[in-house]
Amino acid sequence: MPNLRNQPNHVKAVIFDYGEVLCHRPTPEEIARLAGFFNLRVDQLPALWERDRGAYDRGDLTPGVYWSALAKDAGVELGPQKLKEIHTLDMEMWSNVNSSMVEWANQLRSSGMKIGLLSNMHPEMVAHCRKHFSWLKDFDFVTFSGEVRLIKPDPAIYEHTLRGLGVTAAESLFLDDREINIRAAQALGINAIRFESTEQLRSELAASGFSTLPAA
Repeated sequence: MPNLRNQPNHVKAVIFDYGEVLCHRPTPEEIARLAGFFNLRVDQLPALWERDRGAYDRGDLTPGVYWSALAKDAGVELGPQKLKEIHTLDMEMWSNVNSSMVEWANQLRSSGMKIGLLSNMHPEMVAHCRKHFSWLKDFDFVTFSGEVRLIKPDPAIYEHTLRGLGVTAAESLFLDDREINIRAAQALGINAIRFESTEQLRSELAASGFSTLPAA
């Protein structure tokens, strides 16, 4: 696996995931509200939420089909209005931007480094983000799964992003909250750090000798 400690000065681009990196994790209250639509306990929701999420984020399923399938798996029937409310809540849950990470991305770009975004995101959420988050235009290259019809951890979506940024795997640093996506990046030779918090990331970057750090 590539070791950032051996080559922090070789990194020319930082690639950010969106969910739980550039935006905060949904609140416990939001998750409980979502689970409530399906008469599920909070701990029962993730498995059903994940079941078809890859296909949804790739753009293979519409919101209505995805949420109807989840409702069927949960053993409940939901009408069009409820499905619309759920879809709206889901997008709101993932719209709480982590401003400190966005600010750090801008600092990286100001220092001469390229910044990229690589996210599994369904087309409706992509449209929402492009409409409401003007800071997306500051990124040198953006890859959304719903637009390229590929999802992490497929190697092709990482390679697409590297080509778009014009950097090699060894010249890039990838940040994601999921271990499976980190391992897929590392398998391609990409430097990668699993993101848990801004403080944790700052600590790991500082230990590696990385020059531009997130705010404390």
